[in-house]
Amino acid sequence: MTRISEIIHRRYSCRSYADKAVEDNVLTAFKQRVESPHRGPFGNQPRFVLIAIDALPREEWKKLGTYGVIKNAYLYLAGMISPAPMATVDYGYCKENLILKATELGLSTCWLGGTFAISAFGRAAGMRLNELLPTISPVGYAAPRRSLTERIMRGFAGSDHRLAWDKLFFRGNPSSPLSPEEAGVWAEALENVRLAPSASNKQPWRIIYSPDRDVFLFYLARAVGYRHLRDFSLQEIDMGIALCHFDLTVKELGLAGSWRLDEAAPKLKSWEYVASWQAES
Repeated sequence: MTRISEIIHRRYSCRSYADKAVEDNVLTAFKQRVESPHRGPFGNQPRFVLIAIDALPREEWKKLGTYGVIKNAYLYLAGMISPAPMATVDYGYCKENLILKATELGLSTCWLGGTFAISAFGRAAGMRLNELLPTISPVGYAAPRRSLTERIMRGFAGSDHRLAWDKLFFRGNPSSPLSPEEAGVWAEALENVRLAPSASNKQPWRIIYSPDRDVFLFYLARAVGYRHLRDFSLQEIDMGIALCHFDLTVKELGLAGSWRLDEAAPKLKSWEYVASWQAES
């Protein structure tokens, strides 16, 4: 079985796909995971659907648009969620779990949160009245060479660069950066958070580790212009992705703990508290 860290390192945002159908056995395995029930750590249950363009009437699939961002994708993963407290965090957690499964199966993907025709994809996915469709993701085999559009977009977004540890992880308070050496057994999980995808690669997560209580406080540092888009926050979805990377890693390492919402968590001026992960002895 492939280790989660290897899968996370292998995943990247692919926008150029090979003109090749997904192999039947791979598609079956991924579809089974997509269609199984999903539940985030805070109880919300997003719903996911695989949309095959060749299964749609021609007049309908012609309306599906990714505005030139994606090339040669014929299969899309659409995810829907009903509005509720922590719904977008649970959505990001559950969908990233599927993205990593696709990566494990040898497939490439890309999170799209604004550059798609939401009404057309909503119809194709069977979106219900009480649901939001925050993102879609093309799924397929990567093309041998990235398109010019993809190369430009990756450069613009800084997709191949990540913030350093001292900008993301802290010990006790936001003024004390946490080093990998100080993190000890938790270093791999935090590094996998650092490698997580996010809208425009803003990496909005900030984590404060309190070693005396063995608790990790996850905060959101919102970027200007990313507060809300179409009744949901892309950066709250990013936080769910970060939680997913942390959770999958600590579970694989055998480090026991659980997610919780702590009303007594310190309130900080520029960061918003999201959730805590409490280690269990």
